[in-house]
Amino acid sequence: MSDPRTELVAAGYDAMADTWEAWKAQIGDDPRAEWLDDLVARLPEGARVVELGCGGGTPETVLLAERFRVTGVDLSAEQLRRARQRVPGAGFLLADLTEVEFERGSLEAVVAFYSLNHVPRELLAPLFGRIHAWLAPGGLLLAALGQSDLEGWTGDFLGAPSYFSSFPPATNSRLLREAGFTLRRDEVVTIREPEGPARFQWVLAQR
Repeated sequence: MSDPRTELVAAGYDAMADTWEAWKAQIGDDPRAEWLDDLVARLPEGARVVELGCGGGTPETVLLAERFRVTGVDLSAEQLRRARQRVPGAGFLLADLTEVEFERGSLEAVVAFYSLNHVPRELLAPLFGRIHAWLAPGGLLLAALGQSDLEGWTGDFLGAPSYFSSFPPATNSRLLREAGFTLRRDEVVTIREPEGPARFQWVLAQR
């Protein structure tokens, strides 16, 4: 991890692991369970699934690992320590989402819950292209993306420095199509975070 923005995010999630878990628990209307159910219903038993930005082993990671062959990827060593304890049936990699590689055509699904908000937006198009290459024909990408026109922001997030970047929904959707994906679902969803309403673009895209 040589990009200082990446290093900032990694150190931040190391430092605020407990704070982040307590903060996330206050969000009662997160749609990730409903979207994950949709993905799971489309996958064969034993499918190969990669979760980009898996965090400390969320209930979604647990659910995926119960049915599929899961590899979680995260920047934070502390988050991965927790994930390995909570989800012993999955494999985990400490890696930058923009640099990690998987064999072409080797996966049935890639999942990213809010983690792509931390990817510098100029790197999203290449990342979408790499994810498309990792997927087998018919493979699926489930992702919650930022939806603001944010070139790059560095500041305090839950008591630790962090970095965020995003494109508007029309740009995200275009980049996914240009990478070769067909958008099966594409919706902007508002949730109530502890600080107030927040909007994200949820997509289910197919190779």
